[in-house]
Amino acid sequence: MSMDDEVYDAYHEAGALANKLLNRAASMVKEGASLLEMVEAVEAMVVEEGAILAFPLNVSFNEAAAHDTAMPGDERVFSRGDLVKVDLGVAIDGYIADTAMTVDLGDHGALVEASRAALEAAIAAVRPGVATGELGAAIQAAIEERGYQSVANLTGHGLDHYNLHGSPMIPNVAISGGVVLEEGMVFAIEPFATTGSGRVREAPRVEIYRQIAARPARLPSARRVLEVARPRRGLPFSRRWIPGDKVEIGLATLVRNGILHPFPVLHDEPGSFVSQAEHTVIVTEDGCEVTTR
Repeated sequence: MSMDDEVYDAYHEAGALANKLLNRAASMVKEGASLLEMVEAVEAMVVEEGAILAFPLNVSFNEAAAHDTAMPGDERVFSRGDLVKVDLGVAIDGYIADTAMTVDLGDHGALVEASRAALEAAIAAVRPGVATGELGAAIQAAIEERGYQSVANLTGHGLDHYNLHGSPMIPNVAISGGVVLEEGMVFAIEPFATTGSGRVREAPRVEIYRQIAARPARLPSARRVLEVARPRRGLPFSRRWIPGDKVEIGLATLVRNGILHPFPVLHDEPGSFVSQAEHTVIVTEDGCEVTTR
C-alpha cells in the first residue's frame, strides 16, 4: 500500500493540528464552564487554522462514551465529578487525524489511565503482518488488568480520503484473526475503559448525522439540512450547524428517506463512568508513526 509524499504530509499536518487543538480543548474543560461555548470555540479554531472538522467536536459526559456534542442552545456546564471525553477530528485536503483524551473533574484517575495504557499497548503492537485481533487483545488485557471492562462494541477504524470509518476496524477486545496490517495503512486506535457493563447502547438523543445518499429533497427544512451536509462530502455534521426552524422535521424526513444516517449518543449503564484515549497511526515498515502526538 503506497502513499505519496503529499498525502503523507497532509496526514502529519492534520495530526499536529489535532494534537494542538485537542490539548487546547481539554484545557477549557473546567468546573462551571459552558459546554456550548467550549465546543463552538474549538470548532472555530479548526476553521481559523485553514482545516475542516472531520466531525463535530465530540464531548461525552460520564457514562456516555461517544457521539455527544453540544445541542442548539445547550445549557450544560462541566461539574465537579464529571468524566469528560473530548474527541476531535481534523482534515487537511480530506486527510484525517482523529484523536481523543479524557478530562477528569473527579476522582477517576485510574480509569483514565486504563484507556491511556491500553492505547499505548496497542500502538506498541502495530507493525506489518500483525492481525488487528492482536491489537484488541493488547487493549483488553491492559484495561482488565487494571480492574475495568473494555467496551466491546466500540472500535477503532481506518481513515482514508474524506472517509472517517474505513478499513481496518480495530477491535477493543481480543478476536480471532482480523485484518492483517500492511505498510501505509492509516487508522485510529481508540480504547474505552468502563466501570459498567462493557457494552454501550443507543440513547434516544441524536446530535450528529452524515449524508449517505444524494437525492433531492422537497421540504424547505430538508433542503437547508442538505445545504450543510453536501459540502461535507460524507463527513458527519451537527444538528447545531443547521440554520432556521423546523430542523427536526428536515432531519427526520432525510433519515426516513435513507439520505442521512443518524449517530445516536452511545452510553454504558447509568451511574457508570467511561474513559477514552485515541491516536491516529500510519503503519510503517517496522512499526508505526503516531500522527497525533
